[in-house]
Parts: sequence; structure tokens; C-alpha cells
Amino acid sequence: MIATVAASVAAGFLLAGATVAGQGAAYRAPRTADGKPNLNGIWQANTSANFDLEPHAAKPSPVVALGAAGAIPAGLGVVDGDTIPYKPEALAKKRANGEKWLTMDPEIKCFMPGVPRATYMPFPFQIVQTPAAVLIAYEFASASRVVNMSGPVEAPVDSWMGYSNGKWDGDTLVVDVKGFNDSTWFDRAGNYHSEALHVVERYTPTSANTLMYEATIEDPNVFTRPWKISLPLYRRLEKNAQLLEFKCVEFVEELMYGHLRKQPTR
Repeated sequence: MIATVAASVAAGFLLAGATVAGQGAAYRAPRTADGKPNLNGIWQANTSANFDLEPHAAKPSPVVALGAAGAIPAGLGVVDGDTIPYKPEALAKKRANGEKWLTMDPEIKCFMPGVPRATYMPFPFQIVQTPAAVLIAYEFASASRVVNMSGPVEAPVDSWMGYSNGKWDGDTLVVDVKGFNDSTWFDRAGNYHSEALHVVERYTPTSANTLMYEATIEDPNVFTRPWKISLPLYRRLEKNAQLLEFKCVEFVEELMYGHLRKQPTR
């Protein structure tokens, strides 16, 4: 009898596992009016990637007065293979960036976060679709970009967020981003790129409330080969979910320009 019950339970678990796996493989996103997968909504990452894309241990705050409130949480990393393939001279610069994070990270100065960093910062972002374009609006610094869906267009000028061309590959939104300047970082650990950065993003719905985000990163000036990050994105499900203002320019005016005052603030 015990053996029969055990076998039945085991069979039940196997069946449940097969059902869950089948549901995951068979998931088909709802459609918009033009028949494309509906990615509309407010999304947010839940990783420590903004601290460091690579696996890292917890660290004390670089600002002693913040104590545990400013400490860096440990993270398993989001880089396929764990290690970013830097050229030797570029790795030295990355390490120097990390040592001077408090004075050099563009995030601290409220500059545009760039791609892919805007996706995994600890702020939500919103996707709004039309047949001709996809708007991605970010809460941090009110950054935004428009993904052109009407055929590839060359970037008219280099910029912080680059120029995005998109297409559909089944249920996956594929975004090809070029035309960057060299002024953004990938994280607070000092991981960086040059103006030759090329990013290909993939947004794939895996359930009603999750997307799998992948970004393949190429920059022959800095890296020995292309490399990829991947992480899940989660739909914000609050009843009144919306992007709020985080216009951080005013928060850094004193940091950046306070030394120009004729009379110092008290």
C-alpha cells in the first residue's frame, strides 16, 4: 500500500511538472489591435545588477555615515558566464572607475542612464505600443526613448540613450540600439563602454506578468567579444500603478555647482 501511494504521489508530481513546463512553453501573449504581442504596462527589475552586473559579495557603504543603509547587497550577477570579457587595458580602466564611483558614476549626477542600464535600475518603466513605434518611458530622470518599428533608420546623432530600431521575432520584441556616446556606465561597479557600443535587446513575455529581458552587448574598443545579460522583469500590479516623478537634476545642483556660489549655503 505504501509503495502504491508513493508511486501515485510521484506520478502526480511528474504530471504537475510536465503541465507547468508545457504551460511555460505554450504561453502566448495577448494581442494588441494590430495582432502584435501586448507588452503594454509598467515593469521593473528586481536584481542587484545596478550595483554590479557580475557576481559580487555584499560590501560596506562607501559613505561611512550611511552605515548599513548605504551598503551594497550581494548579487549572483546577470552576465552569461559571469565575467565581462574586457580587453586588459579596458579592465584596468573599469577598476579605476569603480574606485572613483562616488565622483564619476553618471547616475550620481542624474545623467541619462543609457541602455541597457535604464532597464535594471531600481525604478519602474512603462512600455506603450503603437504599430509604428514603441515608447519606453523611465522614471529615473524622466528618461525615455522611442523604438522605431517602421524599418531601420541610422542614428542621426550620438546620444546618451542611443537610437532604437525594433522588429518582432514571434512574441519577442527585438530592439537594435546604436548611436551612443561614451558617457554612460552599465552599473556602479564602473563597467563601461565606448562610443562604439551596440546593444541588441530582446523582450519576451513568459507569463501575463513577466518578461524575460536579454541584451547582447558588443563594443570592439572595450571587449574581446560580444557578451549577454539576462534577467526577468515584473509587471507592477498595484491598483493605481503609474510612473511618478524622479526629476533628479535639482537634487544634484548643489553637488555639481555649489562651488560656484558667491555665498556658500549654510
